[in-house]
Amino acid sequence: MSASKYRGYLNWQSVLRNRVVSISASVLAVLFGLERSLAADYSSLTTDAYLGDVEILAKVKDDTVFTEGPAAAPDGTLLFTNVPVSKILKWDPQTRSLSVFRENSNETNGLYFAPDGSLLACEGSSARVTRTDAKTGKIEVLADAFEGKRLAKPNDLCMDDRGRIYFSSRSASEDPAGENLKAVYRIDPDGSLHQILAWPDVHMPNGIVTSPDNSKLYLIEAHPDADHHRDIRVYDLNADGTVSNGRVLIDFYPGRSGDGMCIDAEGNLYVAAGLHKTRGTSETLDTKPGIHVISPEGKLLAYRETPEDTITNCTFGGKDRKTLYVACGTLLLSIPTKIPGKPAN
Repeated sequence: MSASKYRGYLNWQSVLRNRVVSISASVLAVLFGLERSLAADYSSLTTDAYLGDVEILAKVKDDTVFTEGPAAAPDGTLLFTNVPVSKILKWDPQTRSLSVFRENSNETNGLYFAPDGSLLACEGSSARVTRTDAKTGKIEVLADAFEGKRLAKPNDLCMDDRGRIYFSSRSASEDPAGENLKAVYRIDPDGSLHQILAWPDVHMPNGIVTSPDNSKLYLIEAHPDADHHRDIRVYDLNADGTVSNGRVLIDFYPGRSGDGMCIDAEGNLYVAAGLHKTRGTSETLDTKPGIHVISPEGKLLAYRETPEDTITNCTFGGKDRKTLYVACGTLLLSIPTKIPGKPAN
């Protein structure tokens, strides 16, 4: 496809989202030769080549439950969050027991274990990214403001092979004045903070991962409103940690977009997306609820349904990194995979 035709597609898509014309994204895809929509036939997928069966590991019994942010610890245990009650929970696969790892976690959402075993966390209510020392338990604030302005709500994070941390931060409010409400940041090993993407280029940044060779950065856009992005975007990740050449990998519109994701050793994305029931937004049920395996070229390869709303995030774990842990409503799930997860940076 020529560059001018691709730009034309993006311009038309912008018009569509703003409801100026009533032409569907799927029609645009046909017109311009782009297969970016999840209008794929789920029944034709080769799911068994990628995913085993879903197992329910645990049910969280707090009064309010919205699970998020699974992260596999170096010792084989699994941490995940219950955002509204500010808890980080711990699942022990050896004893098959669930316990509280940390209370008063400031509505922590995304978690990530660094190579040194320290725990990185996106704290929503305190608007900061922290690191917990694996040996001492001391909590260090890595980022809480950019250019003198408080961050919005850090959501999810990842690392590259040079020790740089990338995280998404977002708010339900619009951001016409550029008040750090919707952006993606990079924390360098020297502690410096850099904004690498911002409104209006990103509308509701969410799940974020780097490719196995650290040459690409993938970002989920998950805005529930009809006039915003609801897709996965891929950027070239440059040697200096900046990004360029952003493009849409796959479009979930009009269904619910992905939320969180992880990536396997071959570069396939495992995306938590979809709904069983509508939830008072413009999101339709076109995206089925469950894990979607998407190739680096944007093709839907596999899908495994999950049992309840709302599926939010997933991560690889286990000794061979071939267990997919999934946060889903009140549940922690596991799904065996045929391909191991990308080795941790």
